[in-house]
Amino acid sequence: MNLLQVQAPTGCPRLPSTLHLRPYQKQAAASWFANKGRGTLKMATGTGKTITALAIATELYQKIGLQVLLVLCPYRHLVTQWARESEKFGLQPILAFENVRSWQSDLSNQLYNVCSGGQRFLCVITTNSTLIKEGFQSQLRYFPAKTLIIGDEAHNLGAPRLEESLPRNFGLRLALSATPERYFDETGTQSLLDYFGPVLSPELTLGDAIRQGALVHYLYYPLLVTLTEEESIVYAKLTKRIGWALWNNEQDGGSPVLTGLLMQRARLIGAATNKLTALRQLMAQRTHTSHTLFYCGDGSVEDGGSFEGSSLWERRQLHAVTKILGKEIGYRVNTYTATTPLPERERLRHQFESGELQGLVAIRCLDEGVDIPAIRTAVILASTGNPRQFIQRRGRILRPHSEKERATLFDAIVTPPDLGREAMEIERNILRKELRRFLEFADLADNAGEARKTLLSLQKKYDLLDM
Repeated sequence: MNLLQVQAPTGCPRLPSTLHLRPYQKQAAASWFANKGRGTLKMATGTGKTITALAIATELYQKIGLQVLLVLCPYRHLVTQWARESEKFGLQPILAFENVRSWQSDLSNQLYNVCSGGQRFLCVITTNSTLIKEGFQSQLRYFPAKTLIIGDEAHNLGAPRLEESLPRNFGLRLALSATPERYFDETGTQSLLDYFGPVLSPELTLGDAIRQGALVHYLYYPLLVTLTEEESIVYAKLTKRIGWALWNNEQDGGSPVLTGLLMQRARLIGAATNKLTALRQLMAQRTHTSHTLFYCGDGSVEDGGSFEGSSLWERRQLHAVTKILGKEIGYRVNTYTATTPLPERERLRHQFESGELQGLVAIRCLDEGVDIPAIRTAVILASTGNPRQFIQRRGRILRPHSEKERATLFDAIVTPPDLGREAMEIERNILRKELRRFLEFADLADNAGEARKTLLSLQKKYDLLDM
């Protein structure tokens, strides 16, 4: 897909001459049209949702004379990625983000030209944070009825403030997400589907994408890590409180307290000290390798948290991992975070691609749309109970690349301490959900038997052999 030739820009959408949509992409487009211009595409990371969406916009232009394409992205780097892809379709997008003075006048003029018939088409790509500001909201009322709104990584748009800011004056709506369901937020998930429309067929899973050649095969190595004595004490206290919250939750049907406690425990697991020990042991044997991504932080902020808002332990883990790799082991690495300026990101990507840098140490860059297909190996130190983040982090590593036949994934998994019979059932219920995802990922790996064997000790300990 990345080999599409850039069309000579006309400002109007047309399919690149080299584009050949996969059968599932054609079916997804057909499902959206059959649902009268509404719907959500639930397709695995790396399967070409952007290309499918732009193909839909092109078909709309040909069928009904679509006038405006409005794309909403959760992050700035996704705006630039969408711009690159849209240019391959002959578009000349306005990138409406950051300084309002840099785009507002141009947007206003082009909207006037479109509505008055002086311009045939307008493409606008913006960020969620720009969407909710008055500068952009004041322009939305001038968008014509023949506007298609595309929500990229659309699960973010289920947050109340963002959902309230979505325009209601045009009906062509398309949501894109590998996992549209919002974690611990059924109301937000429903609001999202109410606005954009239901999940359409085909739903493309990670396994489907690998079988169809949209993602590469992989090897999966779970690294089981224990908590320190001090961490185990804190873990036990949190688990006891989770038990009480679960019991009360059964009585009243919902508990923000439970959600908070689960988040606290997830952060404790994410920061487990022995993950660094496991990293040292692993990378001491792999100093000759390259194209490796080291993933830190739990990415627990659902609606686009920035590095500045990251917890202190996330930053400490990032620096600790960088120190171990760079100073202790001599592995050539640099950091890649939400605050890395866009030009610097491009420079790092080039250095990573060429092998000048052996690795990147990152926070959250796998969660939302970052496209670094040259990643051949990933070491995931970030534990997450969030299904969306789990799927996105692992799926993003499997993007095809000309020099990548297969990916390798090392996954640090914290094994819960023995808390005795009283807490066993609580742990068993929580672990069942988390272990299911690890086992599903293991089963899709080329070394499924070996990966499953590593996880067997956890299954035995908690009597989960039926999984």
